[in-house]
Amino acid sequence: FNPSTTINYSIPKRGFVQLKVYDILGNVVATLVNKEEPRGNYSINYDASKLTSGVYFYSLLSGNFSKTKKLVLLK
Repeated sequence: FNPSTTINYSIPKRGFVQLKVYDILGNVVATLVNKEEPRGNYSINYDASKLTSGVYFYSLLSGNFSKTKKLVLLK
């Protein structure tokens, strides 16, 4: 992505949601969501213009669900 991307997710029932972005060393570089949300579909625009080019990961946690995906930032 360059330098922003959209992360889409849906949650089937109300619950606490965490969406964080990590660098390759596992350091949190951004917390995009950290709150209780009702069920539904969501879209988060992430602007990474202050980060350097490289590999990053985002992690979505909600209830007992967990998903991690790789992001590659190219400037």
